[in-house]
Amino acid sequence: MDPAKSLRAPQFPLHDTPRVWFLTNANCPIGVSLSRALLAHGDFVVAGVWPRHSEEGYDDSDDARSNDGSQESASCLDACATWKDHLCVVPLDVRIKAQCQSAVAEAVRCFRQIDILFCNSSEVVLGTVEELSQDTRTMSLARDQFETNFFGNINMIKASLPIMRETQCSHIILLTAITGHIGTPGLSMYCASQWAIEGWCDSLAYEIAPFNIKMTIVQPNLEVNVLTNRVTSAPPMECYTEEVNPAPLSRNILSLLLDRIEGSEEPTAGDQLHSAEVKSVYPDLGQAMKEALVAETVYAVTAIGGHDNPPARHIVGHEAIASVKAKLKTVNEELEEFVECSCAVDLRHAGILD
Repeated sequence: MDPAKSLRAPQFPLHDTPRVWFLTNANCPIGVSLSRALLAHGDFVVAGVWPRHSEEGYDDSDDARSNDGSQESASCLDACATWKDHLCVVPLDVRIKAQCQSAVAEAVRCFRQIDILFCNSSEVVLGTVEELSQDTRTMSLARDQFETNFFGNINMIKASLPIMRETQCSHIILLTAITGHIGTPGLSMYCASQWAIEGWCDSLAYEIAPFNIKMTIVQPNLEVNVLTNRVTSAPPMECYTEEVNPAPLSRNILSLLLDRIEGSEEPTAGDQLHSAEVKSVYPDLGQAMKEALVAETVYAVTAIGGHDNPPARHIVGHEAIASVKAKLKTVNEELEEFVECSCAVDLRHAGILD
């Protein structure tokens, strides 16, 4: 069966007027698919389009950049000519505060408000803790991870809050992953950035609630973000190779997955993840596979976006739900086993908190 034919159509909450959406990364498959659904529904879309990455040290070859999403997003936006009055494309690198402020100003100029801010800017850095500490280049990858996944989202949200406070009816949706709950070997900095931004947004939610600004964190399977964005890999260390270390490292799992997807005897993106140099790759997925991969997430975002009573946190997919349930069960069992350690001293009885 063609996976594209079995996808569920997006579902939207009822509204009297079209919503104005701001997507921080319309280049990626989720951004492209969601933009199409929103425009077809009659909503307005401000599409943040990331510039091509040209940082020193990354592989700038055509092969490495052939699947960065720019060609797909360009063709999508060209196909949206019939919706040109509902679409505003803005250049946006969320790591740059000035660009975030300019993009928000352009959104307000075009559509006067932002009803739903969808923060889906994300990148993945692969490497164990030691592999990311080998030299200044690999150590900078750890900071780069936070610049995009943590500070980038903060920049965009802070730039949007003033206009959202004025309208008194807005919704912020942050796309993370189940790595916001579960640590993953070989993705230490990626998991750390997800935990950090989720904690920040959990605190923010209480602060903005009096202004009728809703906050929702959407957590799909890990593969959704990893396979639809740029993946940067630090050089592997011998002590963490499969032959020596039995830990299920993300590098090995992702490499096998990419090799299987690409199905070629030639060097693939999976091979580049084992390079002795820092490498950045874009998983080479076919159009049908991209649509199927992001379908559940797009469905969840459209159903939640602008909802009068949205969830604070929404986990997408059966596998993601099962993984989080298993994690919570383990935490609960450990708490029960060591509860006596936690309650060894009654501070009130001791007079400390009186």
